[in-house]
Amino acid sequence: PTQEELDKKAEAERIANIPPDYKAPYVSGAKNAMYLGGACIGMGMAAPDVAFSSMFTTFALSNIIGIQCVLGVTHALHSPLMAVTNAISGTTALGGMHLMAHSTSGFANFLGASATALSTVNIVGGFIVSGKMLDMFKRPDDPPEYYHYYGAPAAATAALYGGAHMAGFPQVDAAAGTLAGLLCIGGIGGLSSQETARLGNVSGQAGVALAVASTFGTLHCSPGTAMSIATMMGVGGAAGYVIGNKVEPTSLPQTVAAFHSLVGLAASGAAIGDYWNTPDPTTLDSVHLASIYLATVIGSVTTTGSLVAFGKLDGRLDSAPMQLEMKDQINIGLGAATLGAGAVVMGAPGFGLGMTMLGGSFLTSGALGWHTAASIGGADMPVVITVLNSYSGWALCAEGFMLQQPLLTTVGALIGCSGAALTKIMCDAMNRDILSVISGGFGTKATGKGEAMVFEGEATMTSVDDVVGQLKEAQKVIIVPGYGLAVAKAQYPLQEMVDVLTKAGKEVRFAIHPVAGRMPGQLNVLLAEAGVPYDLVEELEEINDDFDDTDLTLVIGANDTVNSAAEDDPNSEIAGMPVLRVWNSKQVIVMKRSMAAGYAGVDNPVFLKDNTDMLLGDAKDTCDKLATEIKGFYNK
Repeated sequence: PTQEELDKKAEAERIANIPPDYKAPYVSGAKNAMYLGGACIGMGMAAPDVAFSSMFTTFALSNIIGIQCVLGVTHALHSPLMAVTNAISGTTALGGMHLMAHSTSGFANFLGASATALSTVNIVGGFIVSGKMLDMFKRPDDPPEYYHYYGAPAAATAALYGGAHMAGFPQVDAAAGTLAGLLCIGGIGGLSSQETARLGNVSGQAGVALAVASTFGTLHCSPGTAMSIATMMGVGGAAGYVIGNKVEPTSLPQTVAAFHSLVGLAASGAAIGDYWNTPDPTTLDSVHLASIYLATVIGSVTTTGSLVAFGKLDGRLDSAPMQLEMKDQINIGLGAATLGAGAVVMGAPGFGLGMTMLGGSFLTSGALGWHTAASIGGADMPVVITVLNSYSGWALCAEGFMLQQPLLTTVGALIGCSGAALTKIMCDAMNRDILSVISGGFGTKATGKGEAMVFEGEATMTSVDDVVGQLKEAQKVIIVPGYGLAVAKAQYPLQEMVDVLTKAGKEVRFAIHPVAGRMPGQLNVLLAEAGVPYDLVEELEEINDDFDDTDLTLVIGANDTVNSAAEDDPNSEIAGMPVLRVWNSKQVIVMKRSMAAGYAGVDNPVFLKDNTDMLLGDAKDTCDKLATEIKGFYNK
């Protein structure tokens, strides 16, 4: 053994001999409990009135429910989760509806109409996309489903609400809003399993529909205004219908990012319109002013950040991170300007100064969102999308406080927690913290300060014919797809090959890393769309120990997620990142375009191991050839 290997072994033994600190988790838990208790009591001391306390209670409980619901969602359904929360976040339409109903100027009415139409694009398009994704997971032998039967109780409930409202029952509007919130919660909770996922989508649709209906009931607007609102929702719904039906599975990440921008713009527009519509802003209380400011700022950051994410994912912008000189100072300056403008707004100045500062904070926060997202590389866009998903929820929460609408606060907290939980899952899967991702840098929380190892050796090349021969001999096969498979659209010939191998009596499974693709769960959707049964697709924690007993592993378009340096080199940029241990299988075939390093820029020693062969070329072309050879052999 070399000196480096001896040092590494000695360090591992030293760490293993450190006695465990059993008190540490209890101390940490006690501190967090103290912080939580202090924060709640402090919020009660600062609460200006009973209405705020009630809204804060709704907000806090919704956060707890949201976290529990989202953590229960299976990884394979993270993409549908993003689509469902996108659709539900379209309840920003309720703010636009309120503004249209009570506007006192043409500009405020324009902002309200725009917010209503943009939000409805999200509602209709989001639910269509989520429905399409969930349908891809259906297997040929699944029993028939009759979810359209739930339309009857939904219509009956809406009719009952309408009758009770017209009969003059004063609390029926609040009850309808509560039911709408519960249905939206059910929309996310249903994604905990494949069996209930489509029911969850139906629940979310019913929740948003009832939310819109109950909002109409509280507006007390003229028939002309009601018709205007319905028209704007019709226009937005038609656009969402067209967009949702045109989306392909490979375009899901950029579509989700584009939908986020609509929600952010709608939230900002409704907030600015609410301020514009106020006869005397100097009379607004601090909670209302803070809500207007936060909805404006968070919505603006969400809008511009989402547009940049859309551009990078769709290939319209360079996926490489933008590296401006003094980028940190630029962010600090924009953040300070945004906070300074907010301080002026919170002082309840006259309309002219207040509107100028609110507009200024909208522009500076938008510039901050654009610059931050542009400074992040394309491969980190999954985390950016989940962060922006969370932002859209918090903007909705602010809108709920602004309008004193518990439903918006409930739904906003649900979405905010959803995005935050997904962000944590993605960051944990890379062993990075969120600040590292947002700052556009590399390195994990475990990366040491020394020089990374230099791996020497020569990769062994192979051919399609040799790989076909190995597939014929192997009994247990694991396929590890990466983003390269999605780009090449190689899932279709791959599924054909897997189908033939499975019918030949071989055990074939797929291993998915949490950050594979450009969106949480994207590769699960792509494989399902190609017809791969979801019970053949397993997550890292489920399958990682099975590589030891695997005859052949095919790595298709993946790199960093199968890099053994994450475990072997404490100074690597990806040190400590959970990876799929493909090198433990008897034979590994890596299919890539070239020998280039992955997004993190780290050489992969797996490529040089004795049990690894490289099959270079376009993934789809290679999979086509493999499928043709395999079908020709077994289907003689």
